Amino acid sequence: MAAAGIIQPSDSPWVSHGMLVHKKDGSLRFCVNYRRLNYVTRKDSYPLPRIDDAHDSVAGSTWFSALDLCSSYWQVPLSPSARPETAFTIGRGLWEFNVIPFGLCNSPATFEELMEKVLQPVPALACVVYLDDILVHASIYTAVVNNLCTVFEQITKANLCLNSAKCSLFHWQTSFLGHVVSKRGVSTDPAKVEAVEKWASPTSTGEVRSFLGLAS
Repeated sequence: MAAAGIIQPSDSPWVSHGMLVHKKDGSLRFCVNYRRLNYVTRKDSYPLPRIDDAHDSVAGSTWFSALDLCSSYWQVPLSPSARPETAFTIGRGLWEFNVIPFGLCNSPATFEELMEKVLQPVPALACVVYLDDILVHASIYTAVVNNLCTVFEQITKANLCLNSAKCSLFHWQTSFLGHVVSKRGVSTDPAKVEAVEKWASPTSTGEVRSFLGLAS
């Protein structure tokens, strides 16, 4: 991270503790416990889109392209004056972030506002932006191609980088925000309900409670 310019040595009076957490794909993500810093931080009120509104907006579309940014927050430089507050330790030395870190209470709002500004030239009805997840859609193939070209141009101008492994282009259906979107509408992603479908029928009070905890 230091070699990539993500972090730098710090002499800040602030300190939080770093840790590694497992991602869905089994790999590890480094993050910092910023709870104490978040407690004294003035909250950014910029709203995130409602997921149900995002899904409703694709009604009538038949072509879908889902895009995902690579290490999204780390692509955004952090103001030099704010960097000392992000200081953390992993048991030896003190470091601070040069970019927006995961775990800050205002990181999502800041990133959403940035992405909406970057993609402002793209018609809102043709492009859904939820943090680093972008869905370009249309009922006509040529329309989704044109809008996708504009998205690529804007992302390039902003010096942002897409994660090609997580991008899905020109499909009749794709996964987006935990659901499958297609010309038939929005449905639950089968991968999300697999655990429920495979859950054995409860035979005791404890197992019933476990299932209720899963389903709630």
